[in-house]
Amino acid sequence: MTYVMAIDNGTQSVRAIVFDETGKVVASGKQEIDPYFSVQPGWAEQHVDVYWQALRSACQQVWQSGLVKPAQIEGLSVTTQRGTVVCMDAQGGALRPAIIWLDQRECSSTRTLPLQWRLLFRLAGVSHTIERFCKRAQANWIAEHEPDIWARTERFGLLSAWLNCQLTGEFRDSIASQVGYIPFDFKRRRWAGQRDWRWHAVPVRPEQLPTLVEPGELLGHLQTAQAKEMGLPAGLPVFAAASDKACEILGSGGYTPEIGCLSYGTTATINTCRDSYLEVERHMPPYPAAVPGRFATEVNIYRGFWMVSWFKKEFGSREVALADELDVAPESVLDKLISEIPAGSMGLILQPYWSPGARDPGPEAKGAIIGFGDVHTRAHIYRAILEGLAYGLREGREKIEKRSGTKLQYLRVSGGGSKSDIALQLTADIFDLPVERPHTAETSALGAAINTMVGLGIYPDHRSAMDSMTRVGKRFEPQREAVAIYERLYTEVYKRMYQQLQPLYKSIRDITGYPSL
Repeated sequence: MTYVMAIDNGTQSVRAIVFDETGKVVASGKQEIDPYFSVQPGWAEQHVDVYWQALRSACQQVWQSGLVKPAQIEGLSVTTQRGTVVCMDAQGGALRPAIIWLDQRECSSTRTLPLQWRLLFRLAGVSHTIERFCKRAQANWIAEHEPDIWARTERFGLLSAWLNCQLTGEFRDSIASQVGYIPFDFKRRRWAGQRDWRWHAVPVRPEQLPTLVEPGELLGHLQTAQAKEMGLPAGLPVFAAASDKACEILGSGGYTPEIGCLSYGTTATINTCRDSYLEVERHMPPYPAAVPGRFATEVNIYRGFWMVSWFKKEFGSREVALADELDVAPESVLDKLISEIPAGSMGLILQPYWSPGARDPGPEAKGAIIGFGDVHTRAHIYRAILEGLAYGLREGREKIEKRSGTKLQYLRVSGGGSKSDIALQLTADIFDLPVERPHTAETSALGAAINTMVGLGIYPDHRSAMDSMTRVGKRFEPQREAVAIYERLYTEVYKRMYQQLQPLYKSIRDITGYPSL
């Protein structure tokens, strides 16, 4: 049996997981981390040493389990959170804390694009989109506010590039990890061409960026010092994987466009995997999939199941404590809390625009809960959160189906939120589609492991590796009575909420200054 290790560097934890060639989790370690620190409102940063120390700890937990030995590991790969950037010196050392994808800072001014590009964008009606790209690009903020740091930045890349560099000493990264405000050509799956507008929009130079390789290709070999810290053999081959969402799709078995892949993670997403470039939303590109040459058509809810973490922190301390005592996932205890709450949460409806994001319906959008009455408890609020997220992702489904012409036949749901049976059942009811939970919750790491198995030659291609290493754990069928309730709530209430509340959102922004444009 072949064993490989996947490092999954998420927003709230770092995991080291060993898989065999059937996709079974052989051993795992997990180290919780603080998602970020913030020295100013809206900022989100993290010291990269936090990630490395958590990675070391997670690996040591694997060896302490006694379930597998370091010498049995034949390959390694990394999957990480998307859009988190690191400024590095010539050796790959970080020059400042990483700027996390949750960061909301913007430049006070933007770079001036050549006249021909400005005219073209104006004619296309996308000037605002391009301006937002320029303002949100972390490289622009660093060049504007920390020019000394930017002047010393020899290498600039995503967290995946930094981690792969630490492991191998090579400044190389996966094509399928490139999601962020960087000069990447999503259609051609490579760095932008010499004349592309993106080189004018950010101060990044081509020589600052990592060499890109396809998922499943060799990145390099594990360095001696790093191998010792991780407890692994030096020289172990390290293969390119993909971003966490891309790996989740692969690890869920979502290879064809009629399968809708939902990720119930910090960012909630609905994706399909296609072999052609398709913009589901105008001028919002599909992201590179964890399979060479393919694309992930994504619609997301920016803070998604972060809202569940927020609920657990603010209202669910009893359930979290009980889950720790019973050594079970908090979601299973919270399921009992809402087990008697009927479909529709007795009229409590939530709109999940909890944080300004690029794909929210408007820059002034805010979260909302309507329909409160004296019957409602925190349990109703929790169920309304789950239902609101499913409503939002159903909107994404409708966009994908309209643009692609392909009807989804069933859903695969992964991420931390997929551990909740009630969340998956109400998802089946709201979408009126069967929902399948993969055999493991660690689908992001599994997608990375699939790439490693392909790189090692254990499987000839990604499709055969996926067929052998992924399978359904549990299936949830729509319940007709609940489907009827949710259909009316979705079409008659939820779909109308933003239009009705938008003027109030704008007034809130004008009065309080939040969220800022």
